[in-house]
Amino acid sequence: MTMSIEQLKADGWMKEANYIAGEWVGADDGRTYAVENPATEIWIGDVPWVGAAETRRAIDAAQSAFVSWSQTTAAERAARLHQMAQIVYDNLDTFATMLTLEQGKPLAEARAEMKLGADYIQWFAEEARRINGEIVPSPWKDRQILVTREPVGVVGAISPWNFPFSMLSRKVAPALAAGCTIVIKPSEFTPFCGLLYGILAEEAGVPAGVVNVVTGDGAAVGGELTSNAKVRKITFTGSTRVGKLLYRQSADTMKKLSMELGGNAPTIVFDDADLDLAVEQAIAGKFRNSGQTCVCTNRFYVQDGIYDEFARRLTERVKQMKVGNGFEAGVEQGPLINHAAVKKVEAHVEDAKARGGRILTGGQRHALGATFFEPTVIADVTPDMLIAHEETFGPVAALFRFRHEQEGIDAANATEFGLAAYFFTRDLARTFRVARAIESGMIGINAGVITTPEAPFGGVKDSGIGREGSSHGIEDYLHIKYLSLGGL
Repeated sequence: MTMSIEQLKADGWMKEANYIAGEWVGADDGRTYAVENPATEIWIGDVPWVGAAETRRAIDAAQSAFVSWSQTTAAERAARLHQMAQIVYDNLDTFATMLTLEQGKPLAEARAEMKLGADYIQWFAEEARRINGEIVPSPWKDRQILVTREPVGVVGAISPWNFPFSMLSRKVAPALAAGCTIVIKPSEFTPFCGLLYGILAEEAGVPAGVVNVVTGDGAAVGGELTSNAKVRKITFTGSTRVGKLLYRQSADTMKKLSMELGGNAPTIVFDDADLDLAVEQAIAGKFRNSGQTCVCTNRFYVQDGIYDEFARRLTERVKQMKVGNGFEAGVEQGPLINHAAVKKVEAHVEDAKARGGRILTGGQRHALGATFFEPTVIADVTPDMLIAHEETFGPVAALFRFRHEQEGIDAANATEFGLAAYFFTRDLARTFRVARAIESGMIGINAGVITTPEAPFGGVKDSGIGREGSSHGIEDYLHIKYLSLGGL
């Protein structure tokens, strides 16, 4: 560990308080809840357990701050965001330590996530100066038509635990760049990375009330964010079930919505694929963050001619993976987030075994105990198994066999989800055929890790609506206003 918990707190990076209207405060009734390290199950801190009343004050603070923040220049907003990004760049190792402490991923992955989050903040700092309008040719001789873009208002942001810093960066940064203010609700499992945004805002000179962070009762906080008319947009990353609930709850106040929801990503490996590359990218894409990634492969469809060889090579590589505490040198896979996550992985593996799946490696809890699970490869997986329909969210590679191209495409599309998909081929014509046919918002071709600030992140079908990142990522924080200037 590069820095102790005590030092992180003493230096002001781990705040055990909420950030509302520029003040660090507790819950009204003083309630707190404990946050544990998933690798050791040791306490690392207590944060406030707040509900609707505290959230309402945060919304009021954001609404008050919006009046002036929305009138700042793009250059002013960009300067504050650049400062926020620079603080992260300057403290990558410190912040990575905090991330590994509360989420468990290997320190190298935590550092990469922190850098990615800073990259998103920097990207949207630059996008702030590119919120352009339009002049439209008028059908009237004495009028001019103008189209402008304006910030939507107060934003409610609800984020998950698997990428607790970088996923928030895709919400906080475009909101601030557009001129919006924000109330953040981080996951109860990883609140410190969410509270860090209050610290960054404070350190960068962002005015009080522009950024607010509340922790605690998800149902109460979410209920207030969705029902309060002052909140004009909800941005959520999490399960499809909760996303649909928030969608329904937001209907009465007609909010703008961005939903990055569940996935069931397929990877198709065709006969003509570069197998070394496919295996390397399968490891990177499947086992990153212990498989707790909304875009990681859940189903591998491998063409009959290379199925056995791909399975052999992948299994050999998975057997070499080092599992352990994220602070240990050389660790490639850390713990799962909690015992419920382990039980879900176990249920999927046991169901596959009962229905004829062959365990090529792994398949059970790791000898380390607690929340560790062995990196697993299962062969002979069939469409009737749970793992074919549900997102496992764990370190399990499920291998399906297919014969013809269309069979692989049809199998990949046989899901209500459409977040990410991947395929491996060296045939250029096949590349375009398959890319057109796959029902997914993002597709990696001969690549297993594709997230970057420059590209739009989001899905289709039950995987959500809206896009984060790229030049499109700021649009969801703006509304369009049409001006018709007459008497010319």
